[in-house]
Amino acid sequence: MPDMREKYVQLQQAIERHKGEPGALMPVLQEAQSIFGYVPIDVQEIIADGLGTTLAEVYGVATFYAQFSLEPKGQYVVGVCLGTACYVKGSQKVLDKLSEVLQIPVGKTTPDGRITLNATRCLGACGLAPVMMVNDEVYGRLTPEQVPEIMAKYR
Repeated sequence: MPDMREKYVQLQQAIERHKGEPGALMPVLQEAQSIFGYVPIDVQEIIADGLGTTLAEVYGVATFYAQFSLEPKGQYVVGVCLGTACYVKGSQKVLDKLSEVLQIPVGKTTPDGRITLNATRCLGACGLAPVMMVNDEVYGRLTPEQVPEIMAKYR
């Protein structure tokens, strides 16, 4: 894993590669997300300075697109589908139980950095509603009662 200095060098290289291109902000943000795992404020400032734009524009793009995170993500990212089929079958109750068990609100990461809890849109497994994913593992036909046992595997 590269140290922080190397990460900032990689960021500068990404900025230089895309500087002057139309729409350079998106690929630079994508590379920054890949390098750091998220896009913290200091990285946003470097991108703004490097591309000759404002911090407000960088922040606006970073917060508009769901692919960007302004906070580090946990080792395990839990996504609970709130699409129509899942919602109708009780996914909000599953999400509420996860928030209670993990003791974090939706969109946050546990203090130990292990688990990030997100609400998502359709995961494409409507027949298994309600559904959640933990990284790439799918859990379907969930009930709130199953949440503590499932989360115990990841703690």
